[in-house]
Amino acid sequence: MDQIQAMRIFIRITELGSFSRAAEDLELPRATVSTTLKNLEQRLGVRLFLRTTRQVKITEEGELYYQRCLQLISAFDEADNLFAHRKLQPEGNVRIDMPHSVAREIVLPALPDFSARYPHINLTLSANDNAVDMLHQGVDCVIRAWPGESENLQSRPIAMLAQTTCASRDYLARCGQPQTLMELGQHQAVGYFFAHQRPESQLEFVVNKKTQTVQMANSLVVSGADAYIAAAKAGYGLIQTSRQVVSQSLARGELVEVLPEFIPPPMPLYIMYPPGRFLAPRVRVLLDWLIELFSRL
Repeated sequence: MDQIQAMRIFIRITELGSFSRAAEDLELPRATVSTTLKNLEQRLGVRLFLRTTRQVKITEEGELYYQRCLQLISAFDEADNLFAHRKLQPEGNVRIDMPHSVAREIVLPALPDFSARYPHINLTLSANDNAVDMLHQGVDCVIRAWPGESENLQSRPIAMLAQTTCASRDYLARCGQPQTLMELGQHQAVGYFFAHQRPESQLEFVVNKKTQTVQMANSLVVSGADAYIAAAKAGYGLIQTSRQVVSQSLARGELVEVLPEFIPPPMPLYIMYPPGRFLAPRVRVLLDWLIELFSRL
């Protein structure tokens, strides 16, 4: 079996964490996958995985080889597709992960345009408000509202979404509508938490070109943008979120803007993907399309 195929097998074992799952994904016999990996380790003179009856764990040498394989395979795919269909017509599978609200309100409504442009690309879109392990879950790129902290990911800003402060009509009828930031001490905000992080109940406002943080009381803390907005509609307090995401709720009167003269700082959005000089064409065209989409917001 050639070296390129051996690299592809190694990559899928790394991303799926299993010889059996890699064999199923690649439609190869389990024995072929095991033999290929064994021969690869012998040729390199290093151990790429620590294998037990329960798990497959990549070694430090394996991580280094994995990153290099991604670069080489991307370069190979790019060269191999250079003259396909006379013009470059990317094809294959791409998996992307993004927050629920971004998927529902921004990306999915526009996605038919991408599919019309690139009919040979099959997309798998997962909506998730918490971080995913891209390298081990086979995700090609993610959209997040925070920059990538991992040195193994490239991070590129793609948008600054205008935010709004809002609450339900029932909540404002019950508790009153604040007119100044000082009055927020008499109000509650819906708390929010990410996995493995402390809950936050605070609102931010731009005052004299500086961000001012107001700590808020709460009686409910949630995880996930959908639950956050639903809690506000149910009357649990104030929230701050992208104006784009709640535009229909504001138009229908389900939510009411609060303190419109005190604007929250914009919400940054980043697109993140594994490092490397070369990106597979199927991934690159998706990144370019997303950047174009968010530039129009």
